[in-house]
Order: sequence, then structure tokens, then C-alpha cells
Amino acid sequence: MYFIGVDVGTSSVRAGLVKKVENGGGKLIKYHAEPITIFKPKTSYFEQSSKNIWDKVCECVKNVTADIIDKSEIKGIGFDATCSLVLLDKHNEPLSASPTNNNDQNIIMWLDHRAEKEADFINSLGHDCLKYVGGKVSLEMEIPKLLWLKRNMLDSYNNIHYAFDLPDFLTFKATGKTSRSICSLTCKWNYDAVKGQFPQDYFESIGLKELTEDNYSKIGNDILFPGDFVGKLSNEAANDMNLINGISVATSIIDAHAGGLGLIGSTTNKLSDVDLTSKLVLIAGTSSCHMSITENILFTKGVWGPYKNALIPNYFLSEGGQSASGVLIDYILSTHPDYQKTLNDLNGQNIHDYLYDEILKLSTSASLKTFHELTKDFHIYPDFHGNRSPVADSTLTGMICGLTMHNSIFITYLAMIQALSYSTKHIIESLYKAGRNEFKSILICGGLSKNKLFIQTTADVCSIPVLISNEPESVLLGAAILGATASKIFPNLKTAINELKNDAYQIEADVNSFDYHSRKYRVFLKMLDDQQSYKNIMNGT
Repeated sequence: MYFIGVDVGTSSVRAGLVKKVENGGGKLIKYHAEPITIFKPKTSYFEQSSKNIWDKVCECVKNVTADIIDKSEIKGIGFDATCSLVLLDKHNEPLSASPTNNNDQNIIMWLDHRAEKEADFINSLGHDCLKYVGGKVSLEMEIPKLLWLKRNMLDSYNNIHYAFDLPDFLTFKATGKTSRSICSLTCKWNYDAVKGQFPQDYFESIGLKELTEDNYSKIGNDILFPGDFVGKLSNEAANDMNLINGISVATSIIDAHAGGLGLIGSTTNKLSDVDLTSKLVLIAGTSSCHMSITENILFTKGVWGPYKNALIPNYFLSEGGQSASGVLIDYILSTHPDYQKTLNDLNGQNIHDYLYDEILKLSTSASLKTFHELTKDFHIYPDFHGNRSPVADSTLTGMICGLTMHNSIFITYLAMIQALSYSTKHIIESLYKAGRNEFKSILICGGLSKNKLFIQTTADVCSIPVLISNEPESVLLGAAILGATASKIFPNLKTAINELKNDAYQIEADVNSFDYHSRKYRVFLKMLDDQQSYKNIMNGT
């Protein structure tokens, strides 16, 4: 039997075909990726086309299932996607979300920062529902973006028939059903999953009362849990994908959360703990997402959540994050004066492996206790694209201390990797201060899970073992787990996670670096304080 997982990321669509193997676990036997278009009409504006995305979804699914002669062997399909806002008109056709008034540009992407004023306004009112998002709604979420549309593109706003989170749009296209995932609504739409309702007075107070009309039909009133059965694949969608109709379609999930599903069951011979609440899942790609679950409700300032049922039913999800991680590493390298020379020196080697090897050589030559000591006099604060957690301040910027006229690309690269790890430690310490139990492992997936320096530095800085799944495509596996749950092959989502999980290998923290990181982490926090002090000075406060 087979399950399909579809992942719509920031710049590409991927589909994977997963097969349950006899000795346990889900094996990705084929996957295919296609790029998707990003429009940038203004600075900090990022838009996409739902038609372009759906066409690429169908192309990817057709590719990975082409060799399956009997399509009835495919039992379920699950979708995940970025938390981007999709607009449709009364004919369910794309409705412009762009100042260009091009209807094809009907998606405001997650990383779009146009709604900064709207987010600030919403936060200034201090509604009680904001306690579920660390005290502040993010400009990356959907309600500030809808308020921006009302204030700046009233014609489009007034013609919204449906406003979907992108993962829910995909299940709508697959089935024709307008149900929404509690994952998307709770994490990005201020749905109160504890009370099981949208906070009507919240929408009224911020000026979006019309969204409450007709029992919230525009933004969702049929709310399901991740992996719940949405419906059967429609005739139209089956034709688009070259599949048979009737395949079970699962309630969707946000892309990072799909990685959480694909990872959270993983164990090793050294660390066989099956307690899901003891694990921090780090989805590290263009941006990073830090997810953990608890059995009890736990509020943490600056950390999104607790989101009830958003990942696994009957658990509360806490979600921290970094607005820029992988893209920030790329930026710090590509803008370095020695970048081109470094590319010329690779001789076919992966640039990140090459840099790590050279860092180890430099450390050995200097007879250092740990390679991390190379950055003793060079420090980076990494919020070049604002802080998502735990400060929750989109106006924060990056800082570098220790610049000379001859800064090495190796030291700069190492310092940036360390800075991102200190940011992760900052999130972890915020969760500890709120009362959660200590983590026994960090499970990493995404592009940075292939970066050996990033993995080792995360373990060293946080003093927690890092687990890397033997299935590198954890996000696609997580989406397929949703499809498996909807197919009723497994009785519930938790069972599907356990049956399709993969083993992992473990990276231990280097005890020789603990003291060094303790001191350098103090510098990290001091740089944050100093930046806030500079703002106060310049504002005359």
C-alpha cells in the first residue's frame, strides 16, 4: 500500500510516494520537485499564484505515481504548505491580493511584511486571545494581512468569497470541501481551540466584524484535526493528477508541522524514549520553526501557542521560530569579499562541508580546546529579518562585533552558525522559565539538517543530543502520515506516527565547549540588550 505526501514550500512544490515496509517504518520510494513563481511587486511584498501552485502539485503527483499500475494501491494523500493567505472570489477563482491588481497574484506569502502597521494596531488593543501567540500577533499571520487588505485594497477585500490558509486551499482543490484544519486556524487565524470558537469580540474590536458573518463562512466553520478525513479525491482533481477518484484526502497541516509529524516519533538505540513531550523538533530551512508539545497548557511570552490539537490531538503545541536561518547563512556567505574565491577552491565539494573542514584545520593549527573558540573575538546577533521568538519584535536587526579589514569567511560563517544556535537556546530557556520539563533530544530536519557544522553546534550550544532521522525527507513523510490516517488504515494519527516513524542517528554535545558557549551566550544576550538601548537613545527615551 502507498500514501502520497505533498509539500508546498516557499519556492517549490514536492510530492513523495511513501510505502510502509514490513519491518516497520515508512519509506519514501520516490519524490519529485517543481519550482513555483514568487512575485515581488514592492519591497517586503511577496506574492504567489494559487493556479501556478496547483498545477505544480498535480505535475509532481503524476510524476511520483507514474509507475504505480494499480492506482487503487494508493490509499491516502496528505497536504502541507506554508502558512500563506489565499483569496478566492464568488466563482472560486483567484482574487487579487496584489497592488498590481493582477488576479493571478492571489496569495500573500508567509514572509510578506506589508502588514506591520496592522499587526502593531492589533497588538495595541491587547485582546485576551493574544495570550495564545506569545502576547503579540505576528505580521506573518493572516488576520493582520486581511486587515491590510481592508485598509488598502477594499475592492478585493469586499469580493472575498473564501480566504484560505494555503494548506486548506489544497484540500479544497482536491475535494471541493471547504473544511479547515485546526492547525492553520489556531496557529495563524487566532482561533481559540480551547473554547472551540473564533473570538467574535476580537474581530469586532479590530475592525473585521464582517468575517464573523454567516457563521464565519469566509474563513471557516467546518474545522477538523490534522489527518481527519476531509473527503474523497474528486473527479476533477483525480483527472488533474492522473489518479482514480475516491482516494482518501486528509486534513492538512502547516509545512513545518508536517516535519514535526515525520520526526517526533524517531528514536535511537542510545535514546529510546518514546515520550513525545521530551522532544524539541527543529525544522531548519529558509526560516526555522521550533516545536514541542505538552499535555498541559503552558504559556510562554514571545512563543506562539499553546495551540490545542494543532499537531496531535489532545496535546498543546508551543512554537518558536527564526524568521531567517538558512537564507541568512546564504546571505552572510554570498556577501563576504572572499565568497567567489571560496567557490573557486571547492573542487566539487559541498561548500558547507568545505567550510567545516577548513574550520577544523584552523582549530587544530591553533591548538584550541574546541573549534568554537575561533570566534572568541567575533560575535553576531542574527535577527537580520526581525525576531519571531522569544522577543517577538519584527523591528530587531542583525549586529556584528569584531569587524576588521581582514575578516575570514570561515570565522564569519562559524559565528553565524553559532548565533543561530544561541537563538535556539534563547527559545529553549524561555520555555524552561515558563515551566516545561527539560528536553532530552532535539530532532532536526530541513535543509540545515544536512549541514554538519549546524548540527554539531546546535548540540554543543544547547547541551542536548541532536537526532537526525534516517529518512531525510521528514516533511514529506509527515504529509504522507496524514494521508495514512485519513485512509483509516491506522486508527488514529498517533498510531500512524508510530507505525511510519524511522530510526535516527544521534549527535552528542561536546562537553569541552560548554564553558565557552556559556560565556559567548552571555555576549549574545548583551548584544540584544544593547540594540534595544540604542533604540531608546535615538528615540530620546
